[in-house]
Amino acid sequence: MTGTRSRRAHRGMRTLGLGALAFVVLLAAGVGWFYLKLNGNISTFGADGLSENRPGASAAGQNVLVIGSDSRSGSNASLGGGEGDVGRSDTAFLLHVYGDRKHAIGVSIPRDSLVDIPPCKLPDGSWTAEQTHVMFNSAFSVGDSAKGNPACTQNTVEKLTGLRVDHTLVVDFAGFSSMTSAVGGVQVCVPKDVYQGDLNPNLGSRGDLLFHKGQQSVSGRKALDYVRVRHGIGDGSDIGRIQRQQAFVSSMIKKVRSQGFNPTTLLPLADAATKSMTVDPGLGSADKLLSFAMSMKNIDLHNIKFITVPWRYAGNRVDIVQPDADALWASLKADRTIDGKDAGAGRHGDAGQTQQPQPATQADAPVSGKGVSVAVTNGTTVRGLAARATSTLEEHGYTVTGTATAASQDQSTTVIEFGPGQAEHARTAARLFPGAYVRGSSTPGISIVLGHDYADGPPSASPSPAQPGGGSLSTDIADKARSADDDPCANLSYG
Repeated sequence: MTGTRSRRAHRGMRTLGLGALAFVVLLAAGVGWFYLKLNGNISTFGADGLSENRPGASAAGQNVLVIGSDSRSGSNASLGGGEGDVGRSDTAFLLHVYGDRKHAIGVSIPRDSLVDIPPCKLPDGSWTAEQTHVMFNSAFSVGDSAKGNPACTQNTVEKLTGLRVDHTLVVDFAGFSSMTSAVGGVQVCVPKDVYQGDLNPNLGSRGDLLFHKGQQSVSGRKALDYVRVRHGIGDGSDIGRIQRQQAFVSSMIKKVRSQGFNPTTLLPLADAATKSMTVDPGLGSADKLLSFAMSMKNIDLHNIKFITVPWRYAGNRVDIVQPDADALWASLKADRTIDGKDAGAGRHGDAGQTQQPQPATQADAPVSGKGVSVAVTNGTTVRGLAARATSTLEEHGYTVTGTATAASQDQSTTVIEFGPGQAEHARTAARLFPGAYVRGSSTPGISIVLGHDYADGPPSASPSPAQPGGGSLSTDIADKARSADDDPCANLSYG
């Protein structure tokens, strides 16, 4: 790791902890008597910077992108953010809330990950050219504005994952500091004594003691220093710091949950959280924020997981590992937990009606389309693809009402759309098209637009009982997941 990178890296907060804490507050709050106060705190960013070529909305769960800002602007100036007034971010995470509203997972994307950044809107209204193989965190700085460019980061995450981001929120330094103080401190574990020189390698000396070895409570600026420090703990990497931040978030969730609906705690906590937020228009009021958050209030701590997208070092940068990462995104798209369970039961994606839990053996049952009609469209230039799919569907009892060629023939992923009352039939059909994206529509019936994933697959698709609509996850991913109820001292080696 170069010296330049080291000097730059220590300045910015690695934001899994920062962003997550604001969302945790919303998981714990929800009483109406402070709506008016909170409404005045919330800022929104414009949706006009979002890409026109976005993944379709899914009937399976929801995705929330959480970004941390380390600008020195405003009240952040005294807290050691990045240099200048340009909004910067480091690692962000994508929170997937499953359709059963009983599971959630936060997937961290390291700031140094090499990704493709699609065209993004600048403050003057023009659009940038696409960038390839560049650092993930550079998307937030496109346009050099003090508040950053959350729409550009959202576009980048959607391109990377193939998942539609339903909501995005940005949290800053000052809000993080205030929230940890409002909750009365967070329990952390430190494997060794940490000094000022560990936080700032350019100090030139060891400096004063910041954290003593062992378990302790941190809040305010000290909590901020804890999640920022890199060189004094673990292997000195950003990846190691992400693991520590995941442990911090877990401890924060437990602290907020343990205090219950206590107005004395919740009011200053929610006040601090909303003051620190910039959100998309869909979350642009206290009512919208808290209504969405309260839909997740029954998620057990053990079912809130944190992982990092599969990665490997590429010099002093990070490559995202394939096909492991794509299997992870496909699993979330199919609303399956990282241990392979279907968490779609009870979702509200089909005409507002709650789906009933399905028998555990349903995924293993033969695919039967008896009485179900579908329309098939070829979204590629591969000739005969619609006929191939029609043959497979009819073998399983489906009635194909017609085939056609799509106006655009560059479809990468097969999409299955369903109208009101057809969600279960669509998910069953998806077992014949591994990797397909299933989403709701206001148009009656079921339609299948075939993509290159189907064209490149085997001549005759077979049902996938393990992960309909998704790939298979390696056990390594599940083994590395951290639960919100884990002991913060369970692993003193995290970075």
